[in-house]
Amino acid sequence: MSASTTYLVLCKSSGNPQILVFLSSFTGLMPSSVCNYAPSIAMLDLCLNEFSGTISPEFANCSMLKVLKAGQNNLTGVLPHELFNATSLEQLSFPSNDLRGILDASNLVRLNNLIILDLGSNGLSGNIPDSIGQLSRLEELHLDNNLMSGELPSALGNCTGLRYITIRNNSFMGDLSRVNFSRLDLRTADFSMNNFTGTVPESIYACSNLIALRLAFNKFHGQFSPSIANLRSLSFLSITNNSFTNITDALEKLKSCRTLTSLLIGTNFNGETIPQDEAIDGFGNLQALTIDACPLVGKIPLWLSKLTKLEMLDLSNNQLTGLIPPWINKLQLLFYLDISNNSLAGDIPIALMNMPMIQHQKNAVQLDPKFLELPVYWTPTRQYRMLNAFPISLNIGHNRFTGSIPPEIGQLKMLDVLNFSSNNLSGEIPWQISNLTSLQVLDLSNNQLTGEIPQTLSELHFLSVFNVSNNELEGPVPTGWQFDTFANSSYSGNSKLCGRMLSIQCDSTRTHTTPMKRRNRKKTIFALALGVFFGGLAILLLLARLLISIRTTKSANRNKSSNNRDIGATSFNSVSEHLCDMLKGSILVMVPRGKEESNNLTFSDILKATNNFDQQNIIGCGGNGLVYRAELPCGSKLAIKKLNGEMCLMEREFTAEVEALSMAQHENLVPLWGYCIQGSSRLLIYSFMENGSLDDWLHNKDDANSFLDWPTRLKIAQGAGRGLSYIHNTCKPHIVHRDVKSSNILLDREFNAYIADFGLARLILPYNTHVTTELVGTLGYIPPEYGQAWVATLRGDIYSFGVVLLELLTGKRPVQVLTKSKELVQWVREMRCQGKDIEVLDPGLRGRGHDEQMLNVLEVACKCINHNPGLRPTIQEVVSCLDSVNVDLQVQM
Repeated sequence: MSASTTYLVLCKSSGNPQILVFLSSFTGLMPSSVCNYAPSIAMLDLCLNEFSGTISPEFANCSMLKVLKAGQNNLTGVLPHELFNATSLEQLSFPSNDLRGILDASNLVRLNNLIILDLGSNGLSGNIPDSIGQLSRLEELHLDNNLMSGELPSALGNCTGLRYITIRNNSFMGDLSRVNFSRLDLRTADFSMNNFTGTVPESIYACSNLIALRLAFNKFHGQFSPSIANLRSLSFLSITNNSFTNITDALEKLKSCRTLTSLLIGTNFNGETIPQDEAIDGFGNLQALTIDACPLVGKIPLWLSKLTKLEMLDLSNNQLTGLIPPWINKLQLLFYLDISNNSLAGDIPIALMNMPMIQHQKNAVQLDPKFLELPVYWTPTRQYRMLNAFPISLNIGHNRFTGSIPPEIGQLKMLDVLNFSSNNLSGEIPWQISNLTSLQVLDLSNNQLTGEIPQTLSELHFLSVFNVSNNELEGPVPTGWQFDTFANSSYSGNSKLCGRMLSIQCDSTRTHTTPMKRRNRKKTIFALALGVFFGGLAILLLLARLLISIRTTKSANRNKSSNNRDIGATSFNSVSEHLCDMLKGSILVMVPRGKEESNNLTFSDILKATNNFDQQNIIGCGGNGLVYRAELPCGSKLAIKKLNGEMCLMEREFTAEVEALSMAQHENLVPLWGYCIQGSSRLLIYSFMENGSLDDWLHNKDDANSFLDWPTRLKIAQGAGRGLSYIHNTCKPHIVHRDVKSSNILLDREFNAYIADFGLARLILPYNTHVTTELVGTLGYIPPEYGQAWVATLRGDIYSFGVVLLELLTGKRPVQVLTKSKELVQWVREMRCQGKDIEVLDPGLRGRGHDEQMLNVLEVACKCINHNPGLRPTIQEVVSCLDSVNVDLQVQM
């Protein structure tokens, strides 16, 4: 076992001492010998480590062991027979490993005290043995994402305390009516992605406490029983991808389930007519409704307008006809609308441009931030636990809409995804789309759009997917920012487009023009013609002078190219002619750090490693540019930050600043390996951090096994503090970070913390006011004094770091997007004023032996966020406090 420390917490239960053990950042074999020197151990939590090898039979020696958890490691082999001799076990959890074998009936029955059995996401095979019915105390059964098969044993109905069962994504089969569910106290049941057949078992309707039921991706058929009205607590129901029939009858019965908030019934009711009965009601609490891919016929029904709490509506992949109804903007909370792949027609209505939740962020606070009872698996690699985590989307692609795109589209400022593809839209692309500053996906392909692509679209700094192929567009393709990364296929089928990205030279007389300018241009043609004769002589003289200037410039460029040849990258055959031209004038400088493969890197290596900056390799996106993953032939990885060249310093100043920043070297700073200058583009080459950012782990991980325990969070806080202390006090010149936040704290495989993007502001032009205000901070982290003067200070960094500490302590975002919650700093202050310090802490961390440590760190964080900058501690004082947090509880092991 390789790790420096563990945390041991002594406590007493029923007069007998027990030891609770929490480990993090360990590698090697599991520490089975712990049972020899601590036989009274009650709980062993080995989750979220890098343990490998098999499970040792020595764990059977822990006679008092009640909880054994080792989820999300690299364990292999089978569950050893001896393990089942630990008959005191109440929880056995090994999810997200690579365990094989079967559940042995004779072994399983010995764990008669078992309350939780979690073996999900492994490689277990075989069936569920009948002996499971003898586990009378069993409350949770997690066998999802394995290779298990067979029918569910009828003995499962004997587990009368069973509240949670998930066997999703296996190969179970047969009729569920074999099991008498009426005897169970079910709250959540997930049977999805198996081969179950028959109808929904009548006994499951007797589970009056059932909150979530998922039957999706099976072979169920028939209709619902009227007894479904007994499910008075049902909030989440998913039956997608089955063969249910009679949608009218289904809705008539389901409306009795008044507590339903999520109803997912797509890919059923093949070819039926969508009910038009305006009297349909009872769905007033629905927040998510998907009736996609049935394919249903008919019009978008009026009864949907009654669903005033609806946030997400998916009617895609049907055969709906008619117009988009004018009442669509009456659904005040709707932020996700997908009606793509239908036969809807007519103009795009103005009502669609007036959807309140997509227009203003201030409206988003009305959304309910609660977790879904079960995650929604939207793609094979993406799942959502909260509705408001879905991208704000408007998708009307693959229909028969005509007319132009309304300029009012610019009102939908919150949009993440806009898809108008494969319609019959005409006219020009409205420049107002550039107002959608959060836009990530823009697809206008396969229409009849004309005119130029607005250059202002290059201001959409988060855009990662762009497609205008197969239209009738003309003129130059925008450049800069993300537009330097889109593939040529994004523009194919527009023969009159030109520009550097297409390797097609534009007519030198062409300029970017707005529609108004083009109208004014017609009025001036006559006046210009009159001036041609009188200006002819002057033009000839100017041309002669220009030719002389061009010859001089070419000569100078040849000399410059020769001087830079030793550090320029050479072209290679697999890239396009445009990229080959880029290589010839590129400058790449690596900072010596002792890694030969990185020190010998060339620009051609970067192009190969990022697949010519393919958008599939984008791992980060911010106001300063994109970050790409680059995998070198040797297997090592780098992160390439592509800054916007239009914002950056000129070559000489940029080089000087980067080389100064490269001198900042510390174990808690993301190593800067080098930089590259190619035309207006600027690249920074960093180490690749395998565990991403702290923001990802705190806020974007849906898997419960990805929860960061307190020792790991404290370790991250201490490391990040030391990195910040270095740039504030040690490196020369001292650096004010300006944007300390959880997404700028990166984590390696062992969850060591690294400060990222330090000194980035020094590379940006000071007169670019739009960027300067962004660089002074991120919403939620900005110190209050920055509101009076946009001048970044060391004490401002301390405030931002204090907010990060609050994130670690609470698990909450600084600003809760799409919720009614207050800003984190304000909420913490109010809770402390009410003496509710302990309630500030993340509920998942409380009561696990670290409350005193967390309260000490909370005290440090609150000093950092003091309104008065002069009363905030220095970073050295913060680091000292963090390093001294109950060090006596750390025991060498």
